Amino acid sequence: QVQLVESGGGLVQPGGSLRLSCVASGSQVNVYTMGWFRRTPREQRELVATITHGRSTVYADSVKGRFTISRNDRGDTVYLQMNSLKPEDTAVYYCKAENYYSGSWTDYWGQGTQVTVSS
Repeated sequence: QVQLVESGGGLVQPGGSLRLSCVASGSQVNVYTMGWFRRTPREQRELVATITHGRSTVYADSVKGRFTISRNDRGDTVYLQMNSLKPEDTAVYYCKAENYYSGSWTDYWGQGTQVTVSS
């Protein structure tokens, strides 16, 4: 099994910054692509950013130039640096990991961390 633990959410004023972290742990960790998704009160879950094992990245148009996704050298931790935050960034942010173990691919999700951007 693989567990994802997120941290770093909170309340921030517009224009501020936050850094989210997500650590993958467990006996079957062999993570390839990791990413961040978010869900607002009125929308479906949407992609924010992803990063592959080779460090290729994809961003939603709405966060390009403001958010940066990265991974540690071991590849089991993913970060999301969020700058110039806007009220519309308010959402629950979820970490996702695509894991390959014993011939099978499995997607794992974190429990979610709340980000609120408000003055």
